[in-house]
Amino acid sequence: MRIVSAEVIVTSPGRNFVTLRITTEDGLTGLGDATLNGRELAVQAYLDSHVIPLIVGADASRIEDTWQYLYRGAYWRRGPVTMAAVAAVDTALWDIKAKSAGMPLYQLLGGASRSGALAYGHASGRDVPELLDSVRKHLELGYRAIRIQSGIPGLDSVYGVAASGAQGGERYDYEPARRAAVGGRPLPVVETWDTRAYLRHMPSVFEAVRAEFGPELPLLHDGHHRMTPIQAAQLGKALEPYDLFWLEDATPAEDQAALRLIRQHTTTPLAIGEVFNSVYDYTTLLSERLIDYVRSAVTHTGGVTAMKKLLDLADVYGVKSGMHGPTDISPVGMAAALHLDLAVHNFGIQEYMQHSLRTLEVFRTSFRFEDGLLHPSDTPGLGVELDTEAAGRFPYEPAYLPVNRLLDGTVHDW
Repeated sequence: MRIVSAEVIVTSPGRNFVTLRITTEDGLTGLGDATLNGRELAVQAYLDSHVIPLIVGADASRIEDTWQYLYRGAYWRRGPVTMAAVAAVDTALWDIKAKSAGMPLYQLLGGASRSGALAYGHASGRDVPELLDSVRKHLELGYRAIRIQSGIPGLDSVYGVAASGAQGGERYDYEPARRAAVGGRPLPVVETWDTRAYLRHMPSVFEAVRAEFGPELPLLHDGHHRMTPIQAAQLGKALEPYDLFWLEDATPAEDQAALRLIRQHTTTPLAIGEVFNSVYDYTTLLSERLIDYVRSAVTHTGGVTAMKKLLDLADVYGVKSGMHGPTDISPVGMAAALHLDLAVHNFGIQEYMQHSLRTLEVFRTSFRFEDGLLHPSDTPGLGVELDTEAAGRFPYEPAYLPVNRLLDGTVHDW
């Protein structure tokens, strides 16, 4: 099981993806997702220059030892670039081990704890009627839980709303990292934000959705780090009558203590962590039970090994999983999440924004979505294969996530 080669494939079938492919001496291959939206080439360089030279010749079966070697051995620990690179190696090695065993990965993680993973989709609209139409479309697709994002009166472009962006950006459904050219150079789109307008508007949005679809449908909402703790507490309290499944990323995630204030003022369940990349980002949040759902992604948190440990720790405190899963996670990263979803005891819900048809030309998947539930399939390994010929038809294109500014021009959290 010696590793004989490892290569990084960067492709852009509608959006940029970074994939690590490891090959062993007996011909087995494993895939790992190393995509870091808007900073993809930084991870590619980290893998090519610093990680691959360390793992070629190593024993592919020693997954835990390899993880510790790459994490502790680098001295400069954590950070999104490092942890995405470590995750890619770790996930690829798990893919190889499960293929060698002739089993789907979830069987090596303890076997299935459920028949499928409840998934939520992303409904959005520039106004309430358009939002309600989007909810209907998601129900028709089979979703049993839906995230609600709405345009805000007076603001041209708002996170989470699939509509025409600021500065003439094209409509985006799959790729919020847009390719806006300013002076011939790709630069981030600049959006304008007004928190007070947002706080005034959102309760009426959820009132309309509940009036149309009733009390049973699980509804989620993403604040995307744009509120202060007291503003987040205000919104959580205002949304209590509409029984949210969760309020996500209400305040910038770096300040764990901020969740104490929010928790004191609202019983709305809280989810956070998509920008986290280590279990150490969660220690206060878990031990003080300040959140209800862990939002990290396998891709950005050190891989299957690290994510399993994080979720096991969360389980001790009664906190459930809610792993990050929009289309800045490749099908490889999504499949890895689904194997964990099926296996861990404290599964909560899985974010699932379906990839474009071009993406699925490059990544041949076997996981399935039926009646609101996701299943990783019983294909040995992760159940995803990379078509390198198709990948070569979609070269990398620079793209950036938007930048937010307040009405007076101050840079704000996007």
